[in-house]
Amino acid sequence: MLKTFRILALTEGVSYLLLFALSMPLKYWAGIREPNIYIGYVHGALFIAYVAMATMLWRERNWSNKAYFYLILASLLPFATFYVDSRFLKCQQAL
Repeated sequence: MLKTFRILALTEGVSYLLLFALSMPLKYWAGIREPNIYIGYVHGALFIAYVAMATMLWRERNWSNKAYFYLILASLLPFATFYVDSRFLKCQQAL
């Protein structure tokens, strides 16, 4: 389940970057709304899946509240899911 969560975290991070680096400029600078709609839907679904899976892993693996807080915080900040994956999740998978 941790391997799936790592893939989900990286995918969610990429969708976050696509949303704000690609589709938002297209929407506001070029007036093209369609990419924002579709990328926004995908990012929203990935975000919900990320939070749900983080909660399941937190309970299943008895991670600390601090670790859970950082996992949730990472979903809100650009590039943070990549950092959490390299610093925390990769180490957890090795255990």
